[in-house]
Formats: sequence, C-alpha cells, structure tokens
Amino acid sequence: MMRLYLDTEFTQLNRFTYRLISLALVSSDGQEFYVELADNWTEDECSDFTQSIVLPQLDLLQHGRSTEQARLDLLSFLRLVGSAEIISDAIAWDWPLLLWLAGSSGLPDGIEAGTFPAAIQSDAEELDDAPHHALLDARQLAETIERHIHCSSPWDRNE
Repeated sequence: MMRLYLDTEFTQLNRFTYRLISLALVSSDGQEFYVELADNWTEDECSDFTQSIVLPQLDLLQHGRSTEQARLDLLSFLRLVGSAEIISDAIAWDWPLLLWLAGSSGLPDGIEAGTFPAAIQSDAEELDDAPHHALLDARQLAETIERHIHCSSPWDRNE
C-alpha cells in the first residue's frame, strides 16, 4: 500500500477554532499535492507565530484556491492515488483538517489513517527543524520515514 505523508498549516494552536491555511500530501513514490486556501481564514485569526512564520511563505497567486476548488482537487488526487495510508507527525491536528477539506463525502475508499512508525522516534528531531511550510514539511517527513523504512534491517522494523 502506498504511503502519503500529510502536513498542514493552520491559523492557531486551538483545535476548537483553528482553520486550515495550507495542506500537502507527498507520496512514497514522489507524487505531490499542495494547496493554499484563499477563502478560509483571515490574518486576524492567525497567531503571532503563524503571522510571522507561516504566512510569509505562502504564494496564494500560484497555489491559492477556493475551498471548493481545493476540495475537488484533493479528492481527484486521492482517487488517482487509489489505496494509501496517510501518515503525519501531528495526526491529531492534521487529520481533522484533511477530513474537513474532503467534505461531507469523506475520503475516497482505500484511503486510511496510517501510524507514525514508533521505530523512527529517534530520528524525529529532524522534523523539529521543519520550515512550517506544508509542502516542505511533508517532503521532509516523507524523506525521513522512507529513509528509515528502506535503510533499517527487517528485524528492526516496527511496522
């Protein structure tokens, strides 16, 4: 089964009021999906951290989409991928936003939540230095986990 690595950027660290700003999925074979929402948030809703670190990295002219268009693009990408497990280093934050963007129809059949590999916890420090750009962070997550999967001994794997 293919692995998709998920990362999101959002307005603030409050799960009751946070809003999606950008979302990225990077597959284990190099396919990528990235979108920035142009109509789902305002700068006033963003934390100081988000305003100073996340927002300056956005390129809404190139990647900005309405929520409706982003939803259509996401579902189209996931249907093309087929069966996949989605892995995130912050699944409690990212998964609800992915489901929200997928909308009332939900994720396509064959798309399911994966588990962050326990054996990679020792390499997780690399992820702490992520740039807080959804696509760059998802790429870094994919590279870190895929390197671990392909370089570790079969008897060391905790999959």
